[in-house]
Amino acid sequence: MSANTDLTAPQKMLRAVYTDMDDIEFSAGTQLLQNAGFTVDYLQTQDSDRIVAQAHDATALLVGYAQVTAGMMDKMPSLRIIALLSMGFNNIDLDAARERRIWVTNIPGAATEEVAAHALALTLALTRGLPFYGASVRAGTWNVRDTVIPPRLSQTSLGILGLGRIGTRFAEMAAPVFGEVIGYDPVLPDTQATRDRLRAVGIRRTTLEEVRDNATVLSLHMPLTHETEDMINADFLAKMNRGSYLVNVSRGALVNSAAVRLAVDSGHLAGAGLDVLDVEPPTDEHPLLGHPRILVTPHMAYLSDFTETEYVRQQAQNVASWLASGQPESPVVELN
Repeated sequence: MSANTDLTAPQKMLRAVYTDMDDIEFSAGTQLLQNAGFTVDYLQTQDSDRIVAQAHDATALLVGYAQVTAGMMDKMPSLRIIALLSMGFNNIDLDAARERRIWVTNIPGAATEEVAAHALALTLALTRGLPFYGASVRAGTWNVRDTVIPPRLSQTSLGILGLGRIGTRFAEMAAPVFGEVIGYDPVLPDTQATRDRLRAVGIRRTTLEEVRDNATVLSLHMPLTHETEDMINADFLAKMNRGSYLVNVSRGALVNSAAVRLAVDSGHLAGAGLDVLDVEPPTDEHPLLGHPRILVTPHMAYLSDFTETEYVRQQAQNVASWLASGQPESPVVELN
């Protein structure tokens, strides 16, 4: 056991607690943690009060979508590591974790191919009108023509906001289909290596305004931050081309749901495809549900026969590696 774990009594029983895993099979993660020396419990909840009450003595917290706040951390004094089941980490108070010297880890890159492929699938489904025409056939109507005519994609521009792993992989998949791929990323360094990498996958990097104003399909691949929250609002949408499409496989709160619904209702947006929503699961009254040109999938873009096991393994391995060496494999918060 590494001294960096700050556990002075080697005989102390270490406890790892899963908060919420939905219907994911995580027995392999449980076994990995038990082999490392933890007792393991599963709470099956995102409720903060239950998490604090039942994980107050936990050393490791393995989190799906539950929020972990500063106040919760204060009530779990033994907590040394929070291991997430996703690449995103906006459900954790990172500053509070850093101040309390609690590691936070995520799962970077495991589902890059899957999420990029899902973005491409949503793009093709929307631009070819599959939600409308599939529903027509299911309703028994064969000879029908939607008022929205599909664009020829080789004569259109694909716009990508966020040029990290997933955004660039999506561009690589989509470039042969579109006439041009343009992208924007406010944090990606402008180095020769970056320019070469973007050029190799077919992306022309430009300004946010040019991407917004020229894309026929706009696909979001940005993290959720104070700067990006509600970024795709009514004003932003009004400046997109009439008849364009919006795709979001990143974070639901990037998008103002009511504004997107109004834009689709008015015909300004020809359609929207989203794997993430601002409220999950959504209520029946959610504005992005029930529209024939809005395709919503249930936050499963990451899913494949590979990632179903790899996410669970990496999450647990971060905890096991921390215990063995004092350093998890993919930290979001660095403490050394």
